[in-house]
Amino acid sequence: MSLNVIRTEIPDVMIVEPKVFGDDRGFFFESFNANAFEEATGVKRTFVQDNHSRSSRNVLRGLHYQIQHPQGKLVRVVAGEVFDIAVDLRKSSPTFGKWVGVTLSAQNKRQLWVPEGFAHGFVVTSEYAEFLYKTTDYWFPEHERSLLWCDPDLNIQWPPLDGAPLLAAKDANGKRLADADLFE
Repeated sequence: MSLNVIRTEIPDVMIVEPKVFGDDRGFFFESFNANAFEEATGVKRTFVQDNHSRSSRNVLRGLHYQIQHPQGKLVRVVAGEVFDIAVDLRKSSPTFGKWVGVTLSAQNKRQLWVPEGFAHGFVVTSEYAEFLYKTTDYWFPEHERSLLWCDPDLNIQWPPLDGAPLLAAKDANGKRLADADLFE
């Protein structure tokens, strides 16, 4: 399996492009191979949970993280398109408080590796999107936190939407970076 890895402005966050084999019948690709992932990225992780969500246009999920039992996430879209965000919450990191955004879609088949110590979220830019992600630890609701998606200190450049984003209560009430629980 051949993977193309693109390092983002935050080098620990990587875009992973699988080798896609296609013809007039359709396409095939390995969506995950532990050996190839480690060889291409230098990241060796065990994934313990797979999640699948479907959301409508303008749904914004995030920015989520777990302060204990932090989760690394390998995320991708299998239907539609999202703008995906990772925010570095590691106080000791030279990129602390910085963010990267990447368009993930069923068409481009890109994946994003979001390491532990980051908040993660996305907004749906197509009619709907189906979003899959593998996690390195289980979900612990008591440790889940939400960073405010529109924190002016982060200045995330979300794409233009058709109206206001559709948010869960926990996301509408997320904490600003200055008040958030952070990683060392």
